[in-house]
Amino acid sequence: MHSDVGSILFSEEQIAEAVKALGKRITADHAGKSPVIIGILKGSFIFMSDLVRNIDLDCELDFMIAKSYGNAAVSSGKVRVLKDIDTDIAGRDVIIVEDILDTARTLAAVKEILMERNPASIQICTLLDKVTTKKVSDLRADYKCFDVGDEFVVGYGLDYAERYRNLKYIGVLKREIYEH
Repeated sequence: MHSDVGSILFSEEQIAEAVKALGKRITADHAGKSPVIIGILKGSFIFMSDLVRNIDLDCELDFMIAKSYGNAAVSSGKVRVLKDIDTDIAGRDVIIVEDILDTARTLAAVKEILMERNPASIQICTLLDKVTTKKVSDLRADYKCFDVGDEFVVGYGLDYAERYRNLKYIGVLKREIYEH
């Protein structure tokens, strides 16, 4: 598994430091509030787990499964919601947690679905912001840990064909792994 990674972008220590700082920022920004934090599965689960343990607020957690990649290295452009949230978010502040903001199609579709439920606000929190490839130009991360270029990244929840999520670091997958 490690031999499939060409280089490490962010170490376990760098990630932990960035997530801790982001948790403190969210705590400060939402002082006195009780946000609903919605993780987009499967990629966000490790990041969200670490993030919420660094948020010192009363908050509620929920999850959605929304996919646009399948087992491919490039987004299909079609977003499918496979699991919806159970929480009533009307009048509540919502923070959507995602692993990577890439084409932004998935998050744009999720945000549109959630906006129909009349939340007080919706913010986007992402581990990685792939600034070079966004297709939905008006969608931006309110909170993020790192910017990345146009590499195919894996680890810390990010996958390729359901593999590599359990790497403790974020690395660049060798091109020969996904271009065959």
